[in-house]
Amino acid sequence: MADHTTVVSVEDQRQQVAISMCSTPSERISVAGNASTPRSSKLVPLESLQKLMLKSPLSQELPECSTPAAEVPLAKKVAAEFIGTFILMFTVLSTIVADAQHGGAEGLLGVAASAGLAVVAVVLAVVHISGSHLNPAVSLAMGVFGHLPRTHVLPYAAAQTPGSLAATFLAKGMYRPADPAVMATVPRVGAAEAFFLELVLTFVLMFVITAVATDPTSAKLVAISIAAAIMMNVLIGGPSTGPSMNPARTIGAALATGKYKDIWVYLLAPPLGAIAGAGTYTLIKP
Repeated sequence: MADHTTVVSVEDQRQQVAISMCSTPSERISVAGNASTPRSSKLVPLESLQKLMLKSPLSQELPECSTPAAEVPLAKKVAAEFIGTFILMFTVLSTIVADAQHGGAEGLLGVAASAGLAVVAVVLAVVHISGSHLNPAVSLAMGVFGHLPRTHVLPYAAAQTPGSLAATFLAKGMYRPADPAVMATVPRVGAAEAFFLELVLTFVLMFVITAVATDPTSAKLVAISIAAAIMMNVLIGGPSTGPSMNPARTIGAALATGKYKDIWVYLLAPPLGAIAGAGTYTLIKP
């Protein structure tokens, strides 16, 4: 007959393994040697317990030992959004102005590549701080579907828009383009067509962002995936709407150049497209 004073139940073994894995050596000694610990006066070697637990269904219940990441203060998140949006917009606007000043040397493909590379660089730089939204439409959609605290949406937008504005004024002052309007997003098609094109392009962008940035099952090469979506959209919508996909982009350029034609298209279509894109992925994800 087994000696009950030396047999440790599976539950006790599980607890001891958890203690050994998740506590400091001094804590393990303190807990394991506590006189009030029931049932066992003789501890089974840790190696034996680990082998036993690997065969036990209770091994699925072992706690994961991890130190929770410290919460980033909102002020730092806002600063990251301002700086990230500034870098992105200054890069894109510089490319657009260079293309205009040098007889189309950059071309539509060059502008698309510039935007995509800027997105990769900025996302990798600040995604761990603020999520690297760089766009009020993105922040709004993230807030609607619970990926961003809703109280953060307005502060994010309040950082992204001045970031775009600062980038536009700096580009205008540095390059002094003969026609500053080249930096603005103004439709070259009818307002209705421009509206639906901006809506669809932002839908595609936000669908991709939601998939790769919020779902661990598809989060592979986040920055490159988002950059690819932006490059694709620029190649599609460049000749027709700019495109913007970003109210901060349009507002900054409009204030710096005085071009407000059909600005409502760029203020309304991107938020609606972003919400639709995030909502669609949320509905179909596994």
